[in-house]
Amino acid sequence: MNQPYSDLDPDNYDALPQTVVAMSRNYAQGHDSGVHQHRQAQLVYACNGVMRVETAQGNWVLPPQRALWVPPQTPHRVMIASDAEMRTIYVEPAATPGLPARCMVLEVSPLLRELILALTALPIRQDEGGRASLIATLIIAELHELPTAPLHLPMPHDARLTRLCDYVLGRLDGEETLEQLADLAGASSRTLARRFRSETGLSFREWRQQARLIRALELLAQNEPLKRIAERLGYASQSAFSAMFHRTLGVEPSHYFAAMPVRPLGEAERHAGLQRRA
Repeated sequence: MNQPYSDLDPDNYDALPQTVVAMSRNYAQGHDSGVHQHRQAQLVYACNGVMRVETAQGNWVLPPQRALWVPPQTPHRVMIASDAEMRTIYVEPAATPGLPARCMVLEVSPLLRELILALTALPIRQDEGGRASLIATLIIAELHELPTAPLHLPMPHDARLTRLCDYVLGRLDGEETLEQLADLAGASSRTLARRFRSETGLSFREWRQQARLIRALELLAQNEPLKRIAERLGYASQSAFSAMFHRTLGVEPSHYFAAMPVRPLGEAERHAGLQRRA
């Protein structure tokens, strides 16, 4: 008798012959996968809930309208910011030419969402040319068409910048300038500014604003009041925070999770076993 995808241990996915394999799991807020990697490429996606993913290259936040493309053999860590219904996919390396060679946030189209949900509802093993195979082909085609989304916080590698960034991430309500933080980093502000731009593509000011945006999305997913979010992130007022959010993402923070309505999952789609590694 065929198993649904959700009954398969993720550690056994490598043994399956399919080009695309879908995983269905539910995770509670606070779940942490730990650092791990997969032989296949992975599209880290939750149709409900918010996740944060960390790699050596940076951090990403993933609301339901977004997914992270993770190339094969990329160490990563998935943390669940709010209860999440993960419906992620694994793609054989041979099927990834033309897809990003580095981690990237993609905007999930309604079509891709439905294709992923359809694949997770099917038995694990399908005949070549069957429905699952056709859905997998469409998934690969759709991945090539997805636009990227600005939800990435690049992390530097320079030890001095790493110390500075760790400090800032621990107190995002701070307003210190790069000049004021130079002693903490152990380098001149001019050197830090040059290295920051070189390693992250952003100025220090831009990087801190992006860090605040990433954290804001996690707090929104946890139903934190807007006024409190603004305070925790160092904004003078709720309106100042909302203006930054709208300028960056094109929507008011109070409307962000309603900007792309999604249909509720059916009972078959909700089936998911015990929490496993993402």
